[in-house]
Amino acid sequence: MSAEATADPSPPPEDCAPLVSTQPRRDGEGGVAGVTFDLKPLNPSSKYVKLNVGGSLHYTTVQTLTKQDTMLKAMFSGRMEVLTDSEGWILIDRSGRHFGTILNYLRDGSVSLPESQRELEEVLCEARYYLIQGLVEDCQLALQQKSEAYDPLCHIPMVTSPKEEQQIISSCSKPVVKLLHNRSNNKYSYTSNSDDNLLKNIELFDKLALRFNGRVLFIKDVLGDEICCWSFYGQGRKIAEVCCTSIVYATEKKQTKVEFPEARIFEETLNILIYETPRVPDRALLEATGGVAGGGGGPLRAGDDEDGREHRVRRIHVRRHIMHDERPHGHQAVFKD
Repeated sequence: MSAEATADPSPPPEDCAPLVSTQPRRDGEGGVAGVTFDLKPLNPSSKYVKLNVGGSLHYTTVQTLTKQDTMLKAMFSGRMEVLTDSEGWILIDRSGRHFGTILNYLRDGSVSLPESQRELEEVLCEARYYLIQGLVEDCQLALQQKSEAYDPLCHIPMVTSPKEEQQIISSCSKPVVKLLHNRSNNKYSYTSNSDDNLLKNIELFDKLALRFNGRVLFIKDVLGDEICCWSFYGQGRKIAEVCCTSIVYATEKKQTKVEFPEARIFEETLNILIYETPRVPDRALLEATGGVAGGGGGPLRAGDDEDGREHRVRRIHVRRHIMHDERPHGHQAVFKD
């Protein structure tokens, strides 16, 4: 049982019984006997009150509790019968976590409210229970201000399995852009600029996710088989793919190269906006498509072949086949198809 002292002055002995420790009684055999409560009416002449609110102990005055027209005033002004235990504690079957805030508001007419929205809602609930209208209004105003100042979050799901990825894509009504990046998939060494380009792809993904937040769902995959690959989905099916890796065949050894095709990725992101439902006009999309942003966004016609749609996926492999590394003059590179 926790105890909380309030700022009210200590009572004289004749007005209230002294505080007594609520230790459990021991029986004759050394065991712990149960604590019994003999409830009796509150002494109406007492100026001081001992409250046990859900195990939290508070010491205050009748004047504080009856300052405002609340449920507590009804309890301690004689309009309601109040019962105490054998030690003079008045039991209130309520959480005592925010009762100190309730008492401070009754004393001063104002109180510092918690910053946390959850705690604000808890204080509001207690204020409504005790019918403290002024504190109710203060809590509601604070919650409204927090709601108006609240910035919408940009959520980016992290794919944990192919099955989960398929469920996300098929159930989402928005276009979907997925970035798969898994540096550990490489069995060769990387070229000198690959790490930097991989980071640029990730940074571009984050910027696009913020720019098109609410219109396009962006998801990340760090478990796939590619090193760096972008996939674009509309209406539950893959529309385009941009693979950013290639193999460099040099005279000494093979190397893996990661590219950063920023313009191509941005173009495919704009193209995927035509699959929005409902469609929202986008200035950048209209400029990129010459003022036409309607083709391809309609519903699929009955009889469209599932396999045919899969073959129409745009797969862009940036310098995919055989590219030489950025080597100084004098190092020969071999090109293959």
